[in-house]
Amino acid sequence: MKHIRVLLACDHSLVRSGIRSLLDHIFEIQVVAEAGEGYEALRLVKEHQPDVVLMDISMPNLSGLQATIRITKDFPNVRVIILSMHSNEEYVSRALASGAAGYVVKTCSADQLKQAIAIVASGKTYLGLPDAVADGAAEKALLERLTPRQSEVLRLLAEGGSVKGIALSLNISVKTVETHRAELMNRLNLHDIASLVRFAVRVGLISLEE
Repeated sequence: MKHIRVLLACDHSLVRSGIRSLLDHIFEIQVVAEAGEGYEALRLVKEHQPDVVLMDISMPNLSGLQATIRITKDFPNVRVIILSMHSNEEYVSRALASGAAGYVVKTCSADQLKQAIAIVASGKTYLGLPDAVADGAAEKALLERLTPRQSEVLRLLAEGGSVKGIALSLNISVKTVETHRAELMNRLNLHDIASLVRFAVRVGLISLEE
């Protein structure tokens, strides 16, 4: 059976030792290296090419999120799970926007951590959070990945603007607006204007209040 090779990056040695102890008792997982700060994590990822990196969100010199951006860009086959004490949408959406494939809080159980590593290593995404928080964070991460022009077109569509009216206000062609609309639906996996409106409301892009 092929082991899941894990790199553990955390600046608190006591916490890192505790997590290492947990992982060492999971047969399917092999910890190949440990890092105490962000740049060291990058160096060890290059050296060991792990399957999964468990990355503390707060790291000295180079933050966990900054390191994640670099890792997912330079080593696309390496999957990153963010470790954090925070469980709110803002932190989770920032983690997903940085390229992380998973997010777990440090208070999770050993079974949850094992599940997170296995799921992320298989190519899927794992969010060890209440469904409402996870869904909200995932949608905000999608919003952050849109280009400024796509976000602008989305807002105008959600506010009830017509394709012709949006083209006029942005000084672009009708065809360009239609292209942006199609790309938005594809990226967000939404298939009609009503769904785009609901998405825009949920992520706070527009408000339904008078």
